Amino acid sequence: MPPDHARRPTRQGPRRFAGDLEATQIIPSGGGRHARPEPPRRRPRRARAVGRTAVALAACGVLTATGLAWSGAQTVQGAFHTSDALDGAPRSTGAAENILLIGLDSRKDRNGNDLPPDVLAQLHAGDGQEGGYNTNTLILVHVPADGKNIVAFSIPRDDYVPVVGIDGYDHAKIKEAYGLKKAQAEQQLVDSGVTDQATLESRSRDAGRAETLQTVRALTGVPIDRFAEVSLVGFYDITKALGGVQVCLNHAVSDSYSGAHFAAGVHTLNAAQALAFVRQRHGLDNGDLDRTHRQQAFLLSVTHALASSGVFGDLTKLAGLVSVAQRDVTLSSGWNIVDYAHRIGDISGQSTRFTTLPVLRYDTVDGQDVNIIDSAAIKTQVQTAFGIIPPAPTSASPRPSTGVQSSTPTSTTTGDDPPPDQGPPVTTSSGGVPCVD
Repeated sequence: MPPDHARRPTRQGPRRFAGDLEATQIIPSGGGRHARPEPPRRRPRRARAVGRTAVALAACGVLTATGLAWSGAQTVQGAFHTSDALDGAPRSTGAAENILLIGLDSRKDRNGNDLPPDVLAQLHAGDGQEGGYNTNTLILVHVPADGKNIVAFSIPRDDYVPVVGIDGYDHAKIKEAYGLKKAQAEQQLVDSGVTDQATLESRSRDAGRAETLQTVRALTGVPIDRFAEVSLVGFYDITKALGGVQVCLNHAVSDSYSGAHFAAGVHTLNAAQALAFVRQRHGLDNGDLDRTHRQQAFLLSVTHALASSGVFGDLTKLAGLVSVAQRDVTLSSGWNIVDYAHRIGDISGQSTRFTTLPVLRYDTVDGQDVNIIDSAAIKTQVQTAFGIIPPAPTSASPRPSTGVQSSTPTSTTTGDDPPPDQGPPVTTSSGGVPCVD
């Protein structure tokens, strides 16, 4: 299989719009040619309120919000790792906010050191040289001014999108933007004489974050006001700190790549199993599109666990969650998550709608499997959902002409080819357990 970061030339041509496909679930709150560049040398009420913010803040921010139940809240806030990657970027002009949640598939710690072999073994994540710095989870969350009807869009990781500022590339899979920019920035730092590994890692990761943020902003046409990034090991640590999460599978699965081996039915996943669950794509009818549903189900399960397990009254569990957040999560600078969770968490009647952005078709570019998308349609969909533009009249046709301008490669498929099946959305049992195929 070619490396994810294999370079490829850009081909452009017409493409066809296959309709607006959504996998949605409304949940009441209550949760190539050239190889990739080588690495360079070298109190109770408040606690309950936090549970209502869990989906909005997802796997990253939900943990940071646990600081609310801590008496030394400002001490907790000050211990979070922050990033200036949003400095100078456009922001929303009103009271509504857009938050990008980033799941980073890296086998390294914050300072660029390989995770210990025993941790990698638990993660079922290879030898530490795999995965690079792919953003395998990207979820754009819109919190409206009143904080109630939250909208969250999962962005499929293989969407083929324009990128800027990356040498040798003008398009890439969206998951690659972070790692490609990071590698370039790190080499530039090395060339300028920087030798400290922690400095190289921190500054080059910020470059990767900034690239991801601008790429998502260009894709969706909306500003990003805050972001939270969680590492691969963070998914593991989250589940471990919670004592497991519950999910339901409609069908049995067995995947040696991710380590996901589950019978049909309800499961309480331990930390290693939860990571396998959110990483699985092989053996699923719809591959990566089904994986986005698993990520959504994980977030919903975390939400349910926070709301129902009494974690905010258990100082041992709470201490574990805060420790995970401080170790595995990076927040955008200036985001006082304690104050934010106070404000958002006290809002009643919240609900969250998950949607997976549509894919027109699959294609291959220089041996790489990519998702071909309709950029204009995605902008319209996201901006409409976020209330930036009004909905189109119901009489309008949802299918643009086949001659619509695009930045995607010429395809060998025909306009009659059906769009990829995004599969059924996540459903939730009466007991609050999220279910997926």
